[in-house]
Amino acid sequence: MPDRREHGPPWGSGPPPWAADGRFDAGRRFDAGRRFRRGVLGVFLFVVLLVAALASIVASLASGTHPKPTITIAVAALVLVGLVVTARWLWRSGRSIGALMDAADRVADGEYTTRVGPVPGRPYQRLADAFDEMTARLQTNEERRRELLADVAHELRTPLQAIRGATEAMLDGLYPADEEHLRPVMERTDLMARLLDDLRTLSMAEAGVLELHRETVDPRAAVADSVAAARGTDDGIAIDVINEGAPSTIEADPLRLTEILTNLLANAARYTPHGGHVTVTVSPDGADGARFIVDDTGPGISPDQLPRVFDRFVRSADRGGTGLGLAIAKRLVEAHGGTIEAGVAPGGGTRMRFDIPADAGRR
Repeated sequence: MPDRREHGPPWGSGPPPWAADGRFDAGRRFDAGRRFRRGVLGVFLFVVLLVAALASIVASLASGTHPKPTITIAVAALVLVGLVVTARWLWRSGRSIGALMDAADRVADGEYTTRVGPVPGRPYQRLADAFDEMTARLQTNEERRRELLADVAHELRTPLQAIRGATEAMLDGLYPADEEHLRPVMERTDLMARLLDDLRTLSMAEAGVLELHRETVDPRAAVADSVAAARGTDDGIAIDVINEGAPSTIEADPLRLTEILTNLLANAARYTPHGGHVTVTVSPDGADGARFIVDDTGPGISPDQLPRVFDRFVRSADRGGTGLGLAIAKRLVEAHGGTIEAGVAPGGGTRMRFDIPADAGRR
């Protein structure tokens, strides 16, 4: 077993969080920087040549040597054109840099809606586009943070009010502090603890700092363990496992892989009626990867809810749960370098499918 103390960067061995969506192209950005430096060097050499030409004319006149009028006119015209071109370049550069500096000051003051927009000069436009992309991400992160705070406050308010009401009733002597009345308080406390644990896992995964301890894992054994734990709930739902030639080993974090399967099975069981079926299929994906499919015989997901099924706190009002299971599963799958999607099962219920690629440990 590998030493778990030997870790890479805080986001694991996958891509860094700023490269997760594939829009970061280091080579392209660095090439642009080199081209800009070469352009500045070219302008500097051009100015040096102009100064040298002008100095040669002045030196000739000062020494009493009068060059040919055509040469003098040509050099003077070249110097004039060069000065105009250089002045225009400096003006455009100053205008672009000024716009970027003003935008940076506004962002520093917390105005994440700031955008630079079009600026003169191709290199500066690339810089402005990168700046606008950065501010767009900052704005999105700020909006998500505010939404998360609002969601957490909403989700914690109900159990806290129930705990307070029950505690005050027992203190006022309305009913005794026996097991019958204390058990609901403990259940709501457990719900709050699970919610906080889920929020911690989700926030770490979204921030790209969730550490994955990858090992050689048997996906069939992971499925068997998760199914055995789900069957132990005894809720009248049959759970079947189908092995379609799954690989014997994959590189994954065994605890996180089990957490993904547990969340998907819990979600499937929650929406499957009594006497229904849940089927877990494990099959190969690519060369040595694994694909996991969880089908249920529940009512399915409406088309208008499919785009939001992996969002935080999305759940039916009558089904319970914290509403974070699928969001956590999605982030954990992506941390492994895989993909997850929701769809319609062959029987009309819900299908959750996710893949763990063979090279997840090397990304």
